[in-house]
Amino acid sequence: MLHLIDHFIILVRSISAFLLLLIITRILGKQTLSNMNFHDFVTAVIMGAIAANLAFNEKMEVIHLLISLVVFTGTSYLLSKWNLKSRKVRLLAEGSPTVLIEGGKVLEENLGKNKLTLDSLNEALRQKDVFDINEVEYALLEVNGQISVMKKKPFRTVTIQDISKEDQPKERLPIEMIMDGQLLKENIRLNHGSKDQLLKQLSSHRKQVSDVFYAVLGSNGKLYIDYYTDQLQHPIDVE
Repeated sequence: MLHLIDHFIILVRSISAFLLLLIITRILGKQTLSNMNFHDFVTAVIMGAIAANLAFNEKMEVIHLLISLVVFTGTSYLLSKWNLKSRKVRLLAEGSPTVLIEGGKVLEENLGKNKLTLDSLNEALRQKDVFDINEVEYALLEVNGQISVMKKKPFRTVTIQDISKEDQPKERLPIEMIMDGQLLKENIRLNHGSKDQLLKQLSSHRKQVSDVFYAVLGSNGKLYIDYYTDQLQHPIDVE
């Protein structure tokens, strides 16, 4: 009889732990389900450990585990909110992408900083259907551990835009110029971006830097600007 009671208690605690994790995941949002960055990884590990103890460790008080869950859920939720409002906090919590190949040249120092070997880089490229490293113009290690690849022009799929243009400017990585309403002066300086071109275009639309959610100088030299106020009449999806 005593064993049946113990089994029943573990059953209830396990179901409770599952339901709590489900609720917490809904609170923290869809980002928790996608490829994880540092912040998401740490959150998932801690939540998993607490939930496991809640389900099976009868020596630990349930109230103590619940307090831990509440504290870590609140901390993770607040940090995700700070990430949205502050790029500096976002960089500290999540890091930033690292260039592994630039202009077709492998940056060995960046590989070493991220504990990557040439074999692991080639493996990641093959997963992107790139079997010859000579085809790569740029490769970046994203904050979620995935590698993004820009191929050299001769190895890309031809588009209508490619056919219609005979002389195209030399491509480079896009330069982020404004993020979250803040001018990225250091980013512009390091990449020799045109601050005057950006401010002139904003002025022509009677906008200021603080009105801009995101502005980037594309690899084709064209400026893309997204304002906080999109003025969409019928958004496709609103949550």
